[in-house]
Amino acid sequence: MAATVGRSEGSAVPRSADVARLAGVSRKTVSRVLNNEPYVSEEARTKVLAAAAELGYRLNQAARTLVSGRTGSIGVVALGTAGYGTASLLVHIERAVRDAGYALRVVNTPDGNPAGIAGAVESLLEQGVDGVIVSEPIVEGDVSVRVDVPVLFLGAPPAFTGSRTVTASVGSYALARAATEHLLDLGHATVHHLAGARRWYATKDRIEGWRAALAARGAHEPPLLNGDWSAASGYAAGRELASDSSVTAVFAAGDEMAIGLIHALREAGRRVPEEISVVGFDGNPVFAYVSPPLTTVRQPFDTAARQGVGLLVHAIERPDAEVPPASEPPVELIVRGSTAPPPSHKGRSPLHTT
Repeated sequence: MAATVGRSEGSAVPRSADVARLAGVSRKTVSRVLNNEPYVSEEARTKVLAAAAELGYRLNQAARTLVSGRTGSIGVVALGTAGYGTASLLVHIERAVRDAGYALRVVNTPDGNPAGIAGAVESLLEQGVDGVIVSEPIVEGDVSVRVDVPVLFLGAPPAFTGSRTVTASVGSYALARAATEHLLDLGHATVHHLAGARRWYATKDRIEGWRAALAARGAHEPPLLNGDWSAASGYAAGRELASDSSVTAVFAAGDEMAIGLIHALREAGRRVPEEISVVGFDGNPVFAYVSPPLTTVRQPFDTAARQGVGLLVHAIERPDAEVPPASEPPVELIVRGSTAPPPSHKGRSPLHTT
C-alpha cells in the first residue's frame, strides 16, 4: 500500500507544503505551477496538480493578490439578452476563464448603449479585475471610458481605450458568406437576407459576408430585410416575402428568425424547401428537430471564447510580451432539410393562401 501524505500537523486545511511533499517537489515549484508561471516541466506540473486535487488544496487568493498585485478575476460585459448565441458565448467564456485559473465577474447591459457599456466597465473596475471582456458589443456611439487593465473585444474592433486591447473573431463574416454560398451552390440565382438588430456588430458582419458572397458570384443583391433576432421578426419578414414568387432562397442572420420565417411561408402556402430554401445562423441544436430540420451555420463559441480568453490572460500575465495574433475560427455548415435546389419555373407550384 502506498504511503499517505496528510495535512500539516494542526492544520485544518491543506497547505502548499503538503502539496509539495505529496508531489515530491519544492514549495517554489508548487507556487509556480499554481500561479501558472513558466519554467516548470510538464511532469512536475502534472504531479503538483494531481497532488493538489487529491488533498483538496486551493491557492489562497488573498495571498496570491498580495504577491502578484493581481486579483485573479476577469470581468465580462455582456448584453443582457436571453438569445441562444449570446447565452452560449457567455457559457463558454465562463468555462475558459475558469480553466485559466481566474474567477469571472459578469455585468449585463440590457440595451448595450455607450453609456450602459461604460457604466458596466466602471462597475467591474470598482470590483477589482485583472482584465475585461466585452462580448457582442453594439456598433453605434463612442464609449467614454479608459481602462487601465487589458481588454478583450470579442467579435468587434475596440470600442474604447485600454492599457492593452486584444480582439478575437467569432467568425460572423465567414459564416454568413458560407451560408450564402451554400444557397448559390444549390443553383439559386440570388439570396435574400433577413438581418439582425441593426445596432449589433454581428449584424454588420453578417450583412457584409452575404454581400461579399453575392458579389463574388455576380448575383443580384436584393433589398435587405430587417429583423431583431426574434422569431416574431422572422415571421413578419416571411409574410412580406411569401407573396413574391421570385424569391427562392433566404439567409436569416439567426436561427430563431429563420424558424419564424419558415412558419409564415408555410402558412402562406409556400413549401420549404421545395419552393423556398432557408438557412439560419448560430447552430442551435434544437432546430434539428423542427419540420423541416433547419440548415444553419454553427457559431464556434467554444473556440472563440477559449482563444480570446487565452490572449487576454497572456496580456495580463505577460504585460511586456507581444500578444500573438488571433486566428480565424472554423466555419461549420450544417446541412439539413430546409435547403434544396430551386424549382424550375415549369415545376413551381402556384402560390396559394390558407
